[in-house]
Amino acid sequence: MKGIFYRKLTLKTVLPRHRKQQQKKKTKMFKFVLVATLLACVVAAPVDDDVHAEVKELKSDVRADGFDFTLDTSNNIHEQASGDAHGNIHGDFEWVSPEGVHVKVAYVADEQGYHPSSDLLPTPPPVPVAILKALEFINAHPQKEEAKH
Repeated sequence: MKGIFYRKLTLKTVLPRHRKQQQKKKTKMFKFVLVATLLACVVAAPVDDDVHAEVKELKSDVRADGFDFTLDTSNNIHEQASGDAHGNIHGDFEWVSPEGVHVKVAYVADEQGYHPSSDLLPTPPPVPVAILKALEFINAHPQKEEAKH
């Protein structure tokens, strides 16, 4: 007896439906795992104490002949700077790195540029002795210009 709602179940009709259902289940599971992973990453992320740092001291004195500035925070950041009317600035800043190393940088900024100094800044290797001797020889024996015709 075939009715209006009768449909012949064959492999051609059952397999495509079964594959679509399986694909939907896989998609839902993938979305669930993705959201769960992102949520776990957010919860597990460490909270940086620097976010909650407070300013312990802030002084700023701006004058016609220069300025003085000092900043201290609760997470061991310190900055100090002084400037004159000619635009020359000198100061220093310091903090404690995540590895626990105390970092301090002193600097001068003037018409010659910015000049930082610190034990942690890289320095160039010394100039080899042979090159120093060659430079001395070149300075002692300047090249003579030939007459141009």
